[in-house]
Amino acid sequence: MTTEQELQRFAELQTIAFDCARTGETETLQPMIDAGLPVDLQDEKGNSFLMLASYNGWLETSRMLLERGAEPDLRNKRNQTPLGGVAFKGDRETAELLLEFGAEVEANQGGGQTPLLFAKLFGRTEVATLLEKAGADSDRKIKWGMTPARWSALTSPIRSVVRLFNSH
Repeated sequence: MTTEQELQRFAELQTIAFDCARTGETETLQPMIDAGLPVDLQDEKGNSFLMLASYNGWLETSRMLLERGAEPDLRNKRNQTPLGGVAFKGDRETAELLLEFGAEVEANQGGGQTPLLFAKLFGRTEVATLLEKAGADSDRKIKWGMTPARWSALTSPIRSVVRLFNSH
């Protein structure tokens, strides 16, 4: 039978492991995974190690997790996939890596939203181009019957104002 103290130590180990994924500490996280910590373990928000590493731009940590069998399309509690998060952030290299390991380019992120929509909506042109080359349908009707290209056109002035505001 597992003791309360053992459960507490395991909870602490999980916290350390999630922090390592979030901060790209591959050299600390890898031995934990190799020793048997589930590669697809999820935190209270449903974020996996891969979701945290890829969203925060830790390419090598993401690669290590994928090489050890991390599910590239494991969703968090908001129905988001790692590719959706990476498209939102605009990290082309990590998007390429996720696609290389089989991430679904058209994965519905909720409400018909796709990684391509996130890339276009937030002006992540390199990622949008990559996703389209990987088969994302830019003419697919998504939220409110619009295409990603139409969403991008509608939000372009807003993005310009935000960039102008942030530069001052």
